[in-house]
Amino acid sequence: MEILRCENLVKEYGEGEAKVKALDNVSFSVEKGEFVSIIGPSGSGKSTLLHILGGVDKPTSGKVIVGDTDMHALSENKLAIFRRRQIGLIYQFYNLLPVLNVDENIVLPHLLDGREVDQERLDLVVEQMGLSHRRNNLPSQLSGGQQQRVSIGRAIYNHPAIVLADEPTGNLDRKNGSEIIELLKKSNREQNQTLILITHDESIALQADRMICIEDGKIVKDERIRMIDGNR
Repeated sequence: MEILRCENLVKEYGEGEAKVKALDNVSFSVEKGEFVSIIGPSGSGKSTLLHILGGVDKPTSGKVIVGDTDMHALSENKLAIFRRRQIGLIYQFYNLLPVLNVDENIVLPHLLDGREVDQERLDLVVEQMGLSHRRNNLPSQLSGGQQQRVSIGRAIYNHPAIVLADEPTGNLDRKNGSEIIELLKKSNREQNQTLILITHDESIALQADRMICIEDGKIVKDERIRMIDGNR
């Protein structure tokens, strides 16, 4: 079942001779439960694409349809609500609030949406992230790998339609980076969580079900690496 469809996405910055086309007519779709990696060199447009998929930025033209919702046709208020409920975002720099502990950072988007905390779900997510012994710690009391685990927990807590990860291992050493990728793969595999991961690291990209390569704002390759229901 298709969960995401991009239609003819264009993103331009500037005007006249200074105009830069960061995305140039990008189209693709993603199935529910699929793990897709998007790879490309610096400046290729991959992070711009992720920000548009996440509703953080708007395309100059084109559509992003999640489920049956055209995201960028929504008002700003409705888009903010939709993003909180349907999109999980993971960044290279964890974006945790320094005055909130592990539990509070994980459930913050849920609380901002005016909903009550599902304690059973929170307990499960904290356990899955290996943070049961760190629940009351502030971000400053956590290692980089632990902070990224909190950001993953925050992204998956709401059962979003899609999790978007932008270079999630870029600020970590190799050991912690490998552990973070394994956590994301486990969430994808065991919870059928649709995952789109931006990376410049081919060894990470090749762990996905499918790899999309972007250069100069265009898709230059889109290839399946393994079947969605196959062994990873």
